[in-house]
Amino acid sequence: MPANLSPEYKVAEAAYRKARDPKERLLHLREMLRVIPKHKGTEHLQADIKARVKDLTGELEHGPKGGSRSGPALVVRPEGAAQIALIGPPNAGKSLLHARLTGSHAHDAPYPFTTQYPEPGMMPCADIHLQLVDLPAVSPDHPVPWLASALQMADAALLVLDLAEPSCVEQLAGVQSVLRERRVSLTAHWGAAPAGGDDRTGADDDPFALRLPTLLLANKVDQVTEAAAELEALRELAGIALPMLPISAATGRGLNEIGPWLFRALGIVRVYTKLPGKPADRERPFTLRQGQTVRDVARLVHKDLERTLRFARVTGHSGFEGQHVGPEHVLADGDVVELHG
Repeated sequence: MPANLSPEYKVAEAAYRKARDPKERLLHLREMLRVIPKHKGTEHLQADIKARVKDLTGELEHGPKGGSRSGPALVVRPEGAAQIALIGPPNAGKSLLHARLTGSHAHDAPYPFTTQYPEPGMMPCADIHLQLVDLPAVSPDHPVPWLASALQMADAALLVLDLAEPSCVEQLAGVQSVLRERRVSLTAHWGAAPAGGDDRTGADDDPFALRLPTLLLANKVDQVTEAAAELEALRELAGIALPMLPISAATGRGLNEIGPWLFRALGIVRVYTKLPGKPADRERPFTLRQGQTVRDVARLVHKDLERTLRFARVTGHSGFEGQHVGPEHVLADGDVVELHG
């Protein structure tokens, strides 16, 4: 039976998809439940929303399932310009890669399932930072019940495979199978989401399906003789269209390409602010996505400023020196913005 969802419900669902803060997500889930049309066609969706309200309420009050108040966090609050999840099968080299990219002290060992809890770290890229979260190995033989909840916070994923492992194609299939059971799919589409939207979501009739833009990192290329041929074989045998980069976490090959690649693919826009008569603050830019506006910068500065914002003066690629613009002016990377409330 068709769900025939109302415009009010679709607005609440879109807000839920966009939210990252657990409290905000719970608020929007309750709004979805309040406004959803109550008929037989929505019974399954209502039950799903209720279950998620219950689970998220429990996590906020008592900590995630399987954890404790004093234990490690199972869901990492996003920081930096974007949160990127590091996923992959056992022994793919994720922890060493995470340590090399972030300077963290993540534990690396030559045996599987070294990572037991999310390990966040910050990867510098130009004058911003990307948050990399190393997650436990994804394997049908070692299920992680809270994996889908952790991935809900991510903007994208880095899928790490051991290119020198003869069974890497089977390992990839295992990763995809586990994620599919949790309504998570890895997508090659890295197009910047529309302003105010979220391109990570799945089919319209499943608001809880998650599509993560994914870059496949073919690790340990130092251990194969013909990396290009091995990559092509992997692509053909696995039947995937994900973008790929050959790397070696051990030798450092290709690691300097990851940050710039993510910066471009995510459509990150750096915006620098200034006070009237003062030079721009070039140390700590605000980060937006392509298509976002002056109003979005004002919201990041302070929610009251978003409400009182009248105009801004912009210098940079989106306008001439000191151009007078309105709140809906779309900004470009490197713009300097002077906000006037």
